[in-house]
Amino acid sequence: MQKLIKDGLGSLDYARVTSVLVNRLREYIDKSGKKGGIVGVSGGIDSAVTATLLSMATQNFYFLVMPSSSTPQDDVEDALGLIKKLGGELKHRVIPIDDVVDKFSDKIESKDKVIVGNIKARTRMILLYAMAQKLDYLVIGTGDKSELMLGYFTKYGDGGVDVLPIGGLFKTQVRKLGEYLKVPESIVKKPSSPALWEGQTAEGELGVSYEVADPVLYLLEKGKKEEEIAVETQVDLSLVLRIKEMVKRSQHKRQPPEIFDIENLSA
Repeated sequence: MQKLIKDGLGSLDYARVTSVLVNRLREYIDKSGKKGGIVGVSGGIDSAVTATLLSMATQNFYFLVMPSSSTPQDDVEDALGLIKKLGGELKHRVIPIDDVVDKFSDKIESKDKVIVGNIKARTRMILLYAMAQKLDYLVIGTGDKSELMLGYFTKYGDGGVDVLPIGGLFKTQVRKLGEYLKVPESIVKKPSSPALWEGQTAEGELGVSYEVADPVLYLLEKGKKEEEIAVETQVDLSLVLRIKEMVKRSQHKRQPPEIFDIENLSA
C-alpha cells in the first residue's frame, strides 16, 4: 500500500493542484455570471481547504458557520479561527440551527438521530442557498472524492451545491493539500466528522479509515478487479468488497433524478 500511496495517491504536485483549482474556481464563478461564492465552514478539513481556495480565487467570498447542539465547541472555534486567518471577519455569520431543526423534527414526529442529522444537513443547505441568493453568489461545495464515491454525504444536504472544487481529490489528498495551504494543524489532524449527532465520526460510521479506503477507491476507479486490489493494497478481500458495495449502493446520490422516457417505454 505504501508504494501505491507514493506512486499514485501521494504523487501530486500540490502547488500545481492549488493553481489549477483556484483558476478553475475563479473561471467558474465568472462564467456563471455570479458575483462570488459562499462556503459553509464547519471546522473540518474539507471546508477549511475549500474556504481557503475560494479566498484565493476571489475577494467576493462569504462564510457561514452553522452549529447545532451536536457541534463540538472546538469545531466552532477552529472555523472562526480559520475565517479570521482568511480575512473574513466582516464576511461571515454564525447561525445556530437547532431552532429550525427542532421545528422540522417536531413536524414529522421523529427524534431518530439519522433523520434529524439529515435535517441538519438540509437546513444548512437552505441557509447557504438563501444567503447565496441574497448576495448573488454561488454555493461552493466542500465534498471530497472519498465521500462522494462512498456516498458519505446527505443528498440535497451537503450534496446540494453548485460546484465541487475538491471533488476530484481523495480525503488523504485533501489533508496533504491542507498542509500545503497552511491550514491550522488542529484542523488538518482532526478526525473527520459531520457532527450530525454527538460522538459521530466518519471513519467510525464507515467502519474503515480513509488511509485504507482511499487506495481501494483509487484502484476501483482504475478498473482493477477486487482480488487484485486486495493483493496490491494488502486489504482483506471482504473489506474491498464492502467498499465496492458502498460505492454501488450510493450511485443514486451522485446522479441526477432519472426522467422516464415515456415514448420508449413498453406497455
